[in-house]
Amino acid sequence: MIFGKRSIHLFCSGLLACLFSSAVVSAESPDVGALLQQVDAYPHTEQVEFSERDVIDYEVGLGAIQKIRGEWHFKKSERLNGTLLSYTWLIGNGFSAAEVMDQLLDNVGHIKGSSELFACEGRACGRAVQWANRVFNQRVLFGREDLQRYRVYSLQDEPEARLLAYSAERTADRQYLHVEWLLVTP
Repeated sequence: MIFGKRSIHLFCSGLLACLFSSAVVSAESPDVGALLQQVDAYPHTEQVEFSERDVIDYEVGLGAIQKIRGEWHFKKSERLNGTLLSYTWLIGNGFSAAEVMDQLLDNVGHIKGSSELFACEGRACGRAVQWANRVFNQRVLFGREDLQRYRVYSLQDEPEARLLAYSAERTADRQYLHVEWLLVTP
């Protein structure tokens, strides 16, 4: 049986949806840790960076990054203290970073008490080089501005948390998903 490019893409998209939806089916309210483990276990992602650190006054962007009086700032932001877990994955085998991000965030939307605080796409997010270098300190995230995506979710569980997701596409073979999970401390 010969499959066309479109049917293979649809099959792979369905496979991706099944993988991520298993977290939703297995529990009434999946947790972020389980969802991030799903991304890690997915055969078409390669974790290229992970870090865990305590942060004080960590700035979470709730608006586009823009230059104001010669300095780069978020249009709107909040500063939080807590433990920050940062993940960066290379997405391969014909999947896009946007697809993987959509599946992850669709499942985050099923978590009780989750709400989207900010979303932007493309040039509306600001300069991609600033997101890569100033915001996330990950040069590999510098990609095409028209294909970047950024989302921030609030998770009102104990402890309160923020989930930040940024997808970047440098080329068809070099697409990245960066996720930060901030467990907030008072």
